[in-house]
Amino acid sequence: MSNQVVLVTGSSKGIGKATIIEFAKKGYNVVINYNNSEQEARKLKEYIDSNFNIKSLLMKADVTKEDEVKNMVETIIDEFNHIDVLVNNAGIAIDKEFKNRTVEDWDITLKTNLIAPFIVSKYVGEKMLKQKSGNIINVSSTNGINAFFPTSIDYDASKAGLINLTHNLAIQFAPYINVNCVAPGWVNTEMNKELPKELIEEETEKIYKKRFAEPSEIGKVICFLASEDASFINDEVIKIDGGYCNI
Repeated sequence: MSNQVVLVTGSSKGIGKATIIEFAKKGYNVVINYNNSEQEARKLKEYIDSNFNIKSLLMKADVTKEDEVKNMVETIIDEFNHIDVLVNNAGIAIDKEFKNRTVEDWDITLKTNLIAPFIVSKYVGEKMLKQKSGNIINVSSTNGINAFFPTSIDYDASKAGLINLTHNLAIQFAPYINVNCVAPGWVNTEMNKELPKELIEEETEKIYKKRFAEPSEIGKVICFLASEDASFINDEVIKIDGGYCNI
């Protein structure tokens, strides 16, 4: 049997990069998707190719654009003949004061964090339904559940919408495709390391583990949800926040 194939959107850095590495450790063939971060994506491919006995494919595609997604999915099928796991990870956050928030901010955030997962799931889901198997894992956030910040109001709304999309996709793709969602809290990504020191200290105190998560800790949970050990977990949202109290 050929290796299983995983597509992780927005996988050149952060949680996406860590998730690609975790799947490579498990023997999956990996598809590294990027849009702007070509240098980081190529470095990740070089690392994968040098350290794991698997196949990797580098795919540039703007997942907010339907034609680019269609072409990406067809290229993956041409290369591997199947897609077994989709991780909708690509996302953006534009933090600014509520009074300065614009409709344009909302537009790009919703397109990237919510509409793009729908587009990719639609076209990958078609292939999975034909093979009568597959896993889709959406990367939401505790911001969509119980950690609200008016400075990221559109991000919070998009991540709540992604949770709702998970529920609807689970219904649409039953019984062949499991659709689940992870909701990370604070994670040690490059973006979060640039936060004000006072905010990092304040938020760390709210976390029962008294630290931010490492990206690999999120990747490991995503890998678990794609594994046979999680074969009967469907339509579920798993918080990965180390215990968090936003009171």
